[in-house]
Amino acid sequence: MSVTALVGAEIVLPDGIAQDHALLIEGARIVDVVRRDALPPGCGEIELQDGWLLPGFIDTQVNGGGDVLLNARPDVEGIRAIAEAHRRFGTTGMMPTLISDDADVVDAAIAAGEAAIAQSVPGIWGVHVEGPHLNPGKKGIHDAAKFAPIDAAVLERYTRPTSGQRIVTLAPELAPPGAIRALAKAGVIVAAGHSLANYDQTVMALDEGLAGFTHLFNAMTQMGSREPGMVAAALLDRNSHFGLIVDGLHVHPAALRVALAARGLDGAMLVTDAMPPVGGTQGRFSLMGQDIHVVDGTCRGPDGTLAGSALSMAQALRNAMDMLGCSMVEASRMASGNPARFLRIERQTGAILPGLRADLVHLDAQRRVRRTWIAGDISEEGE
Repeated sequence: MSVTALVGAEIVLPDGIAQDHALLIEGARIVDVVRRDALPPGCGEIELQDGWLLPGFIDTQVNGGGDVLLNARPDVEGIRAIAEAHRRFGTTGMMPTLISDDADVVDAAIAAGEAAIAQSVPGIWGVHVEGPHLNPGKKGIHDAAKFAPIDAAVLERYTRPTSGQRIVTLAPELAPPGAIRALAKAGVIVAAGHSLANYDQTVMALDEGLAGFTHLFNAMTQMGSREPGMVAAALLDRNSHFGLIVDGLHVHPAALRVALAARGLDGAMLVTDAMPPVGGTQGRFSLMGQDIHVVDGTCRGPDGTLAGSALSMAQALRNAMDMLGCSMVEASRMASGNPARFLRIERQTGAILPGLRADLVHLDAQRRVRRTWIAGDISEEGE
């Protein structure tokens, strides 16, 4: 198999940007980053003509895309359509996300995720089940009629062996004793969200194996002077990760800047919480019988409740730079490296390093997606 050199773009590495260098790939893998005048003899070249070459984006919370909602299409073709829609925006890895639903739909989505991995659907790393084990007091757009307690059958469902990764978002204050520990021991990535847990309850959950926080600030207890809440527990912990919806609508940019100043970049992940309009043609869709519209760049229910987003990972990266003052390297860490660590796949993807999978995105001078690679396979379809 021959080596191909990707040339003509600045290469975003974990600790800086390489100029006048080439990225060498062979098949599905990254070989090396070398000076452009030191290419190995006989290698092919792809001229990128300016811009930046980054590790592909990894989105851990994707409800839909391409006019498809996972809840409505919990099958391989639904997952494939969502992944294809988001690839245009630089997402080369994702966790299709199921919103609170009945047990049979949860089972179907989990089975579809396993089948998608078995069929090598590009970019799929597993499934994220967001609910139905949430607190009605922080339900957001979720249908509280679908909520259910965590019992033995639920634990059995989530702890079955999986060929991919599995995220379960739950309200930790409603989890029975030992449930979070049992899930974590089985390899489930447990996240807290849609929760009224106080600071102490959240710290206890972290001690039991809670690994992350779903859309920090949204649908959780906030930081106060005498009750620090879930937000403070998330920002003080140094081992967990938290998703940030950087669209300027879900959370004020100042609050996001405070979060990064308090915690640093290590735990922060850009997520979209995307709905079907991303990469689609329709500005409305149905969610649990509710008519959802795209309003001012985000998705809202009939009463104005936020219902996920119309955000892409490419726009989230640009927003992180423009709204939060992040550098390209810092925004790339939040879009790729940190999500890879959260998903425990950092030895496979998430950075431009020799030996890792060639999951890449090329941005032009305006930071718009021009092309992507998943495991070395190129797509010229971009924004």
